[in-house]
Amino acid sequence: MLSRVADNLYWFSRYVRRAENTARLVGVGSTLQLDLPRSVRFTWRPMIDTVGAGEIFTSLHPEAGSDVADVDVIRFLLLDEQNGSSLKVSLVNARELLRSIRDTLPQEVWEAVNDLHLYVESSGERALQRRYRLDFINRIVDGCLKVSGLLSANVSRDIGYQFLRLGTGIEQADMTTRIIDAGASGLITPSTEEDREAFRNMQWMAVLRSLAAYQMYRRHIRQRVTGEHALRFLLQNTEFPRSVQFCLTRAQHVLPSMPPRPAVDRHLNRVVGMIRNADPVWLAAKNPAGFMDEVQVHLSRLHDAVVEGYFYN
Repeated sequence: MLSRVADNLYWFSRYVRRAENTARLVGVGSTLQLDLPRSVRFTWRPMIDTVGAGEIFTSLHPEAGSDVADVDVIRFLLLDEQNGSSLKVSLVNARELLRSIRDTLPQEVWEAVNDLHLYVESSGERALQRRYRLDFINRIVDGCLKVSGLLSANVSRDIGYQFLRLGTGIEQADMTTRIIDAGASGLITPSTEEDREAFRNMQWMAVLRSLAAYQMYRRHIRQRVTGEHALRFLLQNTEFPRSVQFCLTRAQHVLPSMPPRPAVDRHLNRVVGMIRNADPVWLAAKNPAGFMDEVQVHLSRLHDAVVEGYFYN
């Protein structure tokens, strides 16, 4: 397979999964905002920092500060073309990559991605209104899951499919840590210390629901939602498809069917070890955001090793 085609397949799968999880990330805040009483202060700004776009947002909204309007944040995360990781940009990039490799994937994949692109173009502005936001998010998530289902059911298990799986595993691991980061960040400012614990658990509930993980959490954990249990499930569970451990294990299973690249194995094993040795009790007691940032740094290095080893070698 040409390295250019492999590169496009890898990035196509990443952009589709990024679009889905950006919608899920916004869903964390939207769900919390609906569940909280009016007396509790909700701050959207930490979500910008979660996706690593704080400098871009500040340059576009220099007067916003920390108390930024939810409409500005939602537009930036979902629709802003100057934000390279926005949902709209991710779908545009996925569509353009797919246009160049249409002969390697089923026609139905192109139709599904194009439908998503047209939906965002025609209905994206509706997502800025709170009453329509969750409907928009659910439509995007369903559309991205349809693409994933078509890839899983209709694509031959050749080397190209392995690059799709590798991209999906790395991107989902990264986005799961970002959604955890968003849920654990200071989105909520309670008025009393007693309220803090109750609202903290509510945040973790929103994180689980945004990742469609709540029902599986109940099956595996069978205890009330707490930060410790939610972190253990989302980081280390080996059976839930969006847990970081599951995604990295998927990537490990892909590598034997691809040309050997020691640097990729080394970086992947390092981040797997980080996740496996993490202590959810300690993370829940402290601020998990620092650990999530560290994991994202190592995932970025893993990505760099993949690019250097397979696409530009």
